[in-house]
Amino acid sequence: MANQSGNDLLTKEISLPRILFYVLLAVAIVVNASGLFIDILEPDSALYASIAKRIALTNDWVNLYGDGHDWLDKPHFPFWVAAISFKVFGINAFGYKLPSFIFWLIGIRYTYLLTKNIYNDSVARLAVIIYITALHGVLENFDVRAEGYLTALIIAAIYYILRAGEKGRLLYYLLAAFCSACAIMTKGIFVLFTIWGGFALYWLVTYQWKQFVDYRIWLTVLLTLVFTFPELCSLYVQFDMHPEKIDFGQTHVSGIRFFFWDSQFGRFFNTGPIRGEGDPFFFLHTLLWAFLPWPVILYTAVIRLFARKGNGDPSNRIFIVYGSAAITFVLFSLSKFQLPHYIIIIFPQLAIITAQGLMSFFSSKKLAKGVSITQSILLIITVVASIALMFITGFNGFYSVVIFASVIGCFIFYKYRKTTLRDIVLKGFASFAMLHLFLNVVFYPQLLQFQSGMLAGKWLTEHGYNKKLAMYKSNSYSLEFYAPVNVDRLPTGQSLDSCIAKGNIILYTTKENAAELTGSGYNVQLLKEYAFYPVSRLTLPFLNYKTRSRELQQIVLANVSKK
Repeated sequence: MANQSGNDLLTKEISLPRILFYVLLAVAIVVNASGLFIDILEPDSALYASIAKRIALTNDWVNLYGDGHDWLDKPHFPFWVAAISFKVFGINAFGYKLPSFIFWLIGIRYTYLLTKNIYNDSVARLAVIIYITALHGVLENFDVRAEGYLTALIIAAIYYILRAGEKGRLLYYLLAAFCSACAIMTKGIFVLFTIWGGFALYWLVTYQWKQFVDYRIWLTVLLTLVFTFPELCSLYVQFDMHPEKIDFGQTHVSGIRFFFWDSQFGRFFNTGPIRGEGDPFFFLHTLLWAFLPWPVILYTAVIRLFARKGNGDPSNRIFIVYGSAAITFVLFSLSKFQLPHYIIIIFPQLAIITAQGLMSFFSSKKLAKGVSITQSILLIITVVASIALMFITGFNGFYSVVIFASVIGCFIFYKYRKTTLRDIVLKGFASFAMLHLFLNVVFYPQLLQFQSGMLAGKWLTEHGYNKKLAMYKSNSYSLEFYAPVNVDRLPTGQSLDSCIAKGNIILYTTKENAAELTGSGYNVQLLKEYAFYPVSRLTLPFLNYKTRSRELQQIVLANVSKK
């Protein structure tokens, strides 16, 4: 009888109640969805939105055009999807972000299905909560790039390959190939390492040598390449058929070669047109903030894995997840070109590893207690950092949000002090909810008031301006997206003279450049002036309201003509 009571207590400690799961899931979806109603952030999101905008307006689904030239850096799929959304919901921030958010929801579903297939429903529920609350994943729903699409497509492809191996159904192989092809058309051929690398490790660990020569596997890979035909055709038409086009400073650029080699392996070996320096430890320390509030649990789980303490899967299928995450992580770490958001594509795998690791911690009371204390400290840090940010930034409306969230955070810290899975998850979830309540409700909306291109584009639209518009010795992707007309680029005074010869023009430029034009004999009528700061590169002097003015640049809209 006493033993039964002990088992019941242990089960309660390491289970997340189903009702609580659905409540947390609903809240997390709402918090993530709040990013849909915030304007688009520069530079990447605004650039990609501008590319999709051009597709929607011109109905040219083959040629990508961005940053003033033919665009080769990214494949077509996310731009196609965003352009379709613009056709339905209009050309606005919501229309751009919604498709990525839908793919994020799809990723939640496949994260759950894959985890349940490998482990059980309890681990699957926990993995989902960890995945949807990881910091950089949430930021992706606000600052939309390609990773939202890519993450869902990769985890879906992995799930269907696993199911195909179990059931042998043709439909699963077709779905795996289709999802893989869409992933390739989102980011490039390297995603096959993320999708198939885990299976290769699993087959090696379990001595399933026949899998490497199974005709169904190679047929799936072949179908994947066949399904990428729309991308290959578009690249061939835009670039290979036009060797005279200039891209990356040279002619005779092959879109097909770039797609298969330069965009992926060229960056890895640092031989392509886009190069970097690389740091083998970059993603190790990136995860410390990008995977908040769960990085300590993740790293502890990985360490215990290497110490062979807690696999939890007799069939070793978890090596599919381990291999997918590890191979991708190592490739990114060895690459010479690295950006923090790259790591998002393995967040579902990391969430699964973290979930199983966290549940295994309860076999050691000391370890479980340590994790509970860590999450409590993190919650306290979130409350303190939010209050500090409130006083530093001086943003309007911060006080009420901070006070409300701090009260909730303190209540959870006091109420859920036990060393149970529920209490640990709730403290981590509270940190997530507080942080993103600040970011999406107050911080980012006010931060974007310093994104002058967006403000100028909206002002021109509201006032019905349809004159010729250009950026003079300046650049703003958000202006291109929000402006009611096409935006030209005038990098020199000579290009301005040539343009003004055809009539007056509205320029987006710095206040200093406008003053120079006045002194050079132009008629310059200032229409609007904005305080500008590159808000994607935050610094303490800018965040501090006392020193912010020194960090700002003055940008103007001016009606310019010859005297």
